[in-house]
Amino acid sequence: MLLGTVLVLLLFSAAPASAHAALRTTDPDDGSVVRQAPRSVTLTFTESVGLLDDSFRVFGPDQRRVHTGEATHADGRSDTARVGLPGKLAQGTYTVAWRVVSADSHPVSGAFSFSVGKRSATTTQIDTGPDEDPLTGGLYDAARYLAYLAAALLVGAAAFALLCRPADRSPLRRPLVTAWWTMLGSTVVLLLLRAPYEAGAGPAAAFDASALARTLTGRPGKALLARLAVLLLTAVFLVWLSRSRESRESRDRREPVALAAGTALAVGLALTWAAAEHASAGIQVPLAMTSSVLHLLATGVWLGGLVALLLTLRRSSGEDLTEVVPRFSRIAFASVTVLVVTGVYQSWRGLGSVSALSGTSYGRLLLAKLVAVTALVLAAGYSRRWTARLAAPATARPVAVRERVAQPVGAPPPPEATAEPGTRDAEEPEQPEAPAPELGDGDGNADVRRRGLRRSVLIEVAVAAVVLLITTLLTTTLPGRAQAEAAQQAPVGALPPTTLVTVPYDTGLDSLTGRGTVQVTVDPGRVGENGIQAVVHGSDGGPITVPEVRITFTLSSKKVGPIDAELTDVGYWTTNSVNLPLPGTWTMKTTVRVSDVDQVTVSKQVRIVS
Repeated sequence: MLLGTVLVLLLFSAAPASAHAALRTTDPDDGSVVRQAPRSVTLTFTESVGLLDDSFRVFGPDQRRVHTGEATHADGRSDTARVGLPGKLAQGTYTVAWRVVSADSHPVSGAFSFSVGKRSATTTQIDTGPDEDPLTGGLYDAARYLAYLAAALLVGAAAFALLCRPADRSPLRRPLVTAWWTMLGSTVVLLLLRAPYEAGAGPAAAFDASALARTLTGRPGKALLARLAVLLLTAVFLVWLSRSRESRESRDRREPVALAAGTALAVGLALTWAAAEHASAGIQVPLAMTSSVLHLLATGVWLGGLVALLLTLRRSSGEDLTEVVPRFSRIAFASVTVLVVTGVYQSWRGLGSVSALSGTSYGRLLLAKLVAVTALVLAAGYSRRWTARLAAPATARPVAVRERVAQPVGAPPPPEATAEPGTRDAEEPEQPEAPAPELGDGDGNADVRRRGLRRSVLIEVAVAAVVLLITTLLTTTLPGRAQAEAAQQAPVGALPPTTLVTVPYDTGLDSLTGRGTVQVTVDPGRVGENGIQAVVHGSDGGPITVPEVRITFTLSSKKVGPIDAELTDVGYWTTNSVNLPLPGTWTMKTTVRVSDVDQVTVSKQVRIVS
């Protein structure tokens, strides 16, 4: 049912922007040839981005890194990134590798190229550096998962104590303390690893003071600092609860205040996630953040509450459980309802289309989460059956047994024993039958029920850990909607592939220009607009000037062509607007004229891909 609801929403969804920044435009354009060297490189994204100390790496035609200025936002716009270039750039192709942090806290990166004057006659791919250090990424993801587990346990155990009101809360102290310290430790680790995670560096960079200072001024860093502040307030709150030695009546009067304070702290804790992850960027941000907070709180109340229930089942008496377990069952049902509603909305927001379910990593992870949640709901239904059985003794109504009191001889019968018309004689009153023993009323059967409920809850806890693991992976995966949007934007890959063809020619003249080679570059060698550069080399291997170079393309299998490239002499022969409309093996005819009457035409095969 949940999967069906998601599919229905996806079929009727509309789509613009979403979490994870996508590159919208570049200046200079990707793959363009500019006559004059630009003074800067500017990128425009689909959402606001954060800049790093090393957001830009520019490589020249010789594949050496070009010295650049500091990365800034162009014209004060948070969705742009700009870096200054040196005053003089040599002719050739330049590769720009970039890395920024999107508004949802995840780093994104890519590369593009442009050429000054002419394209470099090379197909060598430039190493623009790793996107992410594997060790840093693994440690960061592990800390995120521990933070999710700790948050669920902390919120769930506290909610269980305040809402289900077990008589003995001592079994909950250790999980609350463990969850608090785990969250504190994971938050500190996340804060230290944030800078190397953003920069794609190793864990050793975590101790760079300048990088840590930059982290503390960014949105993710501020969210982690806020989480630490909330944790400190939570510690004060937990100490206040644990030191209370009041009577049950006084505690009942104080619990509304404790419940209000606990709710405020839980909401503040959930906001530290919602304000720095997928919900904080893209479409419908206020609604998305509200949904994210409710989703996180419902997850904690249900899954953390399961652990609290499991511990309570081991320590509490059967009489106490007949009140506590039904209360948690009702709370868990409400939590599942909230999870379904918010989960469907977040799935629609992240996917964007039905095809993204199977066509993206985000969609496949979401399908795995839906399967795990379905298993969790089935296990919860099984637990509810044990809950009903365990609560049965509390609902049994004892039947009053009338005792026969001896009366003196000759005394009148008691009023209640007076015979009515149609009844037995008052001297022989009917003896009431004792009620038949109900299944489970005995201590042995109650123990069986508790053990059955413990087993089912333990299964729920194990499946819940898997659900939280998949959730952690989802928060670090590019949403399907963002992936589709990025694919529609300007290309953001490495240096575009080119086809370099060396064409030897021989006019029969015994001169420097009479024979030699023409190096022809077809860029990018794909269907559509292509750029052509032809550099003529003489018999000594050096570049020479000739009166004319003409290139045509013919696709004989489709009877297309010849298409004249219409080259222009700019010191070498070039054009940027040859439209090759179909994929296939084209015949490229290169004509080299070295004098008014001497020329030669050479044919070469060139592969054009779709």
